[in-house]
Amino acid sequence: MAVNNGTPTLGDGIGEVLSAALGYELTVGEPRQLTGGASRQTWAVDVHDAQGRSIPVVLRRDPPGQGDADRMRGEAACLRAAAAAGVPVPALLAAGDTAPGIDAPYLVMDKVEGEALPRRLQRDPEFAQVREHLAEDMGYAIGLIHRVDTTSLAMLDSTDPVDAIETVYRDLNEPRPTVEVGLRWLRANRPEKRPDTLVHGDFRIGNLLIDGTGITAVLDWELAHLGDPIEDLGWLCVRAWRFGAAAPVAGIGTREQLLDGYQRATGVRPSAAELHWWETFATLKWLVLSRFQAERHLGGAEYSLELAAIGRRVCESEYDLLLILDLLDETATPASVAPRPTLHDRPELAEIFDLVSKTLTDDIAPALDGHDRERYLIRITANLLRIAARQVAAGDGADIALEELLRAVGAASETNLARLLRSGIVSYTDPTVCRAISTAVLARLRVANPRHLIA
Repeated sequence: MAVNNGTPTLGDGIGEVLSAALGYELTVGEPRQLTGGASRQTWAVDVHDAQGRSIPVVLRRDPPGQGDADRMRGEAACLRAAAAAGVPVPALLAAGDTAPGIDAPYLVMDKVEGEALPRRLQRDPEFAQVREHLAEDMGYAIGLIHRVDTTSLAMLDSTDPVDAIETVYRDLNEPRPTVEVGLRWLRANRPEKRPDTLVHGDFRIGNLLIDGTGITAVLDWELAHLGDPIEDLGWLCVRAWRFGAAAPVAGIGTREQLLDGYQRATGVRPSAAELHWWETFATLKWLVLSRFQAERHLGGAEYSLELAAIGRRVCESEYDLLLILDLLDETATPASVAPRPTLHDRPELAEIFDLVSKTLTDDIAPALDGHDRERYLIRITANLLRIAARQVAAGDGADIALEELLRAVGAASETNLARLLRSGIVSYTDPTVCRAISTAVLARLRVANPRHLIA
């Protein structure tokens, strides 16, 4: 094994595990980290055999020194079982708990061609034809997953999903009124459970590779588990996975197209009410998981600009949850409060944030051609600066209005209101309670991402 100053590199590790798995020596190019992936890292690398033939592969690993080996073994088992059932997945070439230079649980897979970027799939002319049937294709692929033989997948979690997400939420120790509302509604309106199948757990645009004919691979099986199959359908319909487009399935198609494809694969067609319940659950789940991901940074476990930024996106799911439950009071707009005079000269704070964000995106990022990771981080940085500018400009009018509304329902704070909802002392159907919750959520969203508001 080649080493760098006595220490194996990531490329060394990939070469060693692949050579052992394939039975012949390989040379490895320079690994390139791909963007995205809040919990796991993805690296692309070109490997060459003795004849000089190129074998493009992808390494998927937990952050070095961290990770869950059991979960990664489960992901490997899912890839093998899904491939045997005809689900389009990358071929698994090697997997392990760790290796010198890799230093974390990992998978090595062949690189499948296809586009994963949502905006390109939703808008580029080259995908116009596939968009006509993509929602149905996704339903069909989900159906294939639910037909996978689960005999070899006994290691997967089968905890009730509502119980599981409530546990994650309670462990955060941050009571939120929207989550309490969602949990109470879900438990009161749950449909009859279907028999367990393999559930992908994160089937959405962005975790699929797509070419001009359709889906070439289903990626990222990290959250796979055993459970009610309609969970996957509801997750795909979550507004977060529309990436700003209007169509309810991945911003591309209709729920009817999705169910057509699913019925073609399984012979089963869930009712609109059943799909609505699972879409509501999925919206709540993403709300909690967003806050959970942000906590990895905010709690000091992992310094990450990406994870920190996710903390400001939690209000998007709060808004979506109120919307899907028809509990959003859209009149909850507090009166503006005039900004206090300041002794400082212009540019003011909001103007400074705006100037810096525009400089990053308009002047610096274009100069980093070929540095995709750095450009991605610049976009996140600029967006955080714009959030800060909007927060400074907004002042404290919403805080004052919320305090008055909370007093009207006998709550000292949002945290206190969440506890009152949990105990049943107040009802989420009370118009004053809805107005208080809506006021808080809308105020957060107007600062964090006003484009998410539905006109």
